Amino acid sequence: MLKYFLPNEHAKSIFEITPERLKQKGIKGIITDLDNTLIEWDRPLATPDVVRWFEQMKQSGIQVTVVSNNNKKRVEAFAKPLGIPFIFEARKPLTRAFQQALHDMKLKKEEVVVIGDQLLTDVFGGNRIGLHTILVVPVAQTDGFFTRINRNIERKILNMMRKKGMIHWE
Repeated sequence: MLKYFLPNEHAKSIFEITPERLKQKGIKGIITDLDNTLIEWDRPLATPDVVRWFEQMKQSGIQVTVVSNNNKKRVEAFAKPLGIPFIFEARKPLTRAFQQALHDMKLKKEEVVVIGDQLLTDVFGGNRIGLHTILVVPVAQTDGFFTRINRNIERKILNMMRKKGMIHWE
């Protein structure tokens, strides 16, 4: 069961995930979380660095879709000015939103990665349908109420995986 929570990769931030690296793996699309993955959960708009990251992906022919459990107002306010497709109230880790993003991008599972900061939503949801998952360190040290609950559970899962020798990062 623990394998469903184990990401395929770990990165300190989205900025370690480059178009060149993704293309080497045959990746043509990204499904990314929003809050604490791209920007802080309480920051409304993309930072200049995040805007540049999206531009690099677009220029390299890599599609990006934001898939968030947050509400329409929050996700649309972030994604619409950037021209980025989005799915709100995704109910991750349920797989419907991941499948919708794949369908909308017209890509196969092998051509898409999931990037997120949470094991219980992003990694678990992506792994459940066989997508390549990349766990990033949260960009903020604070979280919303429900995410704080998830983080406590995640710490326990990470400790179990460390004891079993399943992870090799800090």
